[in-house]
Amino acid sequence: MKKKLLLLISGILVIFILAACGAKSQEDVVKALDSKQKDLSGYKVDAKMTLKMGTDSQVYNVEIWHKDPSFYRVNLKNAEKDQSQMILRNEEGVFVLTPALKKSFKFQSDWPQNSSQAYLYESLIKDIIEDKDAKFTATKDHYVFETKTRYQNNSMLPTQEIKLNKSDLSPVMVKVMDPDRNALVTVEFSKVTFDASFDKSDFDMQKNMTRAQIGLPAMADGQERAFTVKYPTYEIEGTKLIDEKEVKIEDGKRVVLTYDGEKSYTLVQEKVAVKEASTSPTYVDGDLVDLGMTIGAVSERSITWSVDGVDYMIASNNLTEEEFIEIARSVQGEVGK
Repeated sequence: MKKKLLLLISGILVIFILAACGAKSQEDVVKALDSKQKDLSGYKVDAKMTLKMGTDSQVYNVEIWHKDPSFYRVNLKNAEKDQSQMILRNEEGVFVLTPALKKSFKFQSDWPQNSSQAYLYESLIKDIIEDKDAKFTATKDHYVFETKTRYQNNSMLPTQEIKLNKSDLSPVMVKVMDPDRNALVTVEFSKVTFDASFDKSDFDMQKNMTRAQIGLPAMADGQERAFTVKYPTYEIEGTKLIDEKEVKIEDGKRVVLTYDGEKSYTLVQEKVAVKEASTSPTYVDGDLVDLGMTIGAVSERSITWSVDGVDYMIASNNLTEEEFIEIARSVQGEVGK
């Protein structure tokens, strides 16, 4: 009897030990992610990104290619508006392409290292590793981390939830949240291919621009989107619109809105006819910033971006970077003074 009892206790201990060996701790998973990242030669990922902006949501289909160590190709397509933008990083620098407008911009930027990027796998791993206070849970199929973000405007989007597959540590979903824990950015990953192979031309700026323009619908003069003046919905106390001027320019028109107050600024909106694509990109003074509806460039005294064939610029001597970004995001809100 005593012998049977000892055998039973031994058997239970073995089961407990085996169960314990199968459960990975937060430290184990972080080490595995660090190791996977170091061994990864590149990847191809398909995802859906949903951006909540006020009462509206914008959905993008995102195709991400990364070749170690620093080549990137991120193609963002608006599911509803049939618009696309591409972020490229190669040995020549960082570029943003807008094929429909035949425009390309070159940034002096260390993107994507300078900030969190919800759709880049190695950026998510960096966020997990660097946050020593990250929260960790494990479900049947997934590992879930809650971490701080590394955005320039960190106070607006301070935390994120990252869900990974247990089987291969591939990303499943990311939710980037505001201080009230509302998910303003959600990325759902549908296909992940690790150690993908690439052609030499896959990250070439001019070849990507040419490929993207093939198949774009021809736009007759009467088919261009109407130019509607837009006003920011983000309000700064004591700052009000005091002047609005429309100026005719050679190949389009320009509207200048002047806001006065302690936080004064000027908002310029300009629509010009689509020209032939230039073989050399326009140099942009500023750092690449994701505005939700498009990619912009923010600097110490201005922010610029393009949407629906309209170029926008906000200039000010006394706005913070966070205020530039907030105002720019809100210009795409409801139209009204």
